[in-house]
Amino acid sequence: MGRIPYAAVARGAVVLAEHGDAAAAASNAGAVARQVLDRLPDGGGAADCNVSYTQGLHVFHVKRTDGVTALCMADDAAGRRIPFAFLEDIHGRFVKTYGRAALTALAYSMNDEFSRVLSQQMDYYSNDPNADRISRMKGEMDQVRSVMIDNIDRVLERGDRLELLVDKTATMHGNTMRFKRQARRFRNTIWWRNVKLTYVNFC
Repeated sequence: MGRIPYAAVARGAVVLAEHGDAAAAASNAGAVARQVLDRLPDGGGAADCNVSYTQGLHVFHVKRTDGVTALCMADDAAGRRIPFAFLEDIHGRFVKTYGRAALTALAYSMNDEFSRVLSQQMDYYSNDPNADRISRMKGEMDQVRSVMIDNIDRVLERGDRLELLVDKTATMHGNTMRFKRQARRFRNTIWWRNVKLTYVNFC
């Protein structure tokens, strides 16, 4: 199981909170993280993205959603599933704690409080085997949800088709009634014409 020795939360290129262990300090993770933030698609702007950058034996994983970026440095052995589960967790906790204040906060203004959260979750996702189990289950649940949404879309599509069929049936019924009325009128017209002809011939 790979380790996560460094993590940060930022707005654009402005780091709001970060935490790193001795390995992160030795590899100058904070400086590299700021370079990564500068290089993000859309120039570190507000567009959502999930990306990874390799730096020697470490990989920097980034999740940006709604203008708030969660970033971590992980060992290559960690793969992608655990780091991105960690980033989603961190992003959710940060947004829940600070809300819209994150959009105007100064650099490192949340560091005193939130660096402790980063430290706890880094330890959990680096060492607890349940972290991988939970992220795998979450991935499976996301897959199930995706299939359900797809099925619902198909049912709704069929509903549209049924509605269209009902509309066509109603139109056909209307046309049939109109045809019957016209046929009745035509029969009456022919009958009266025959009556007149018979009357004329009789006279």
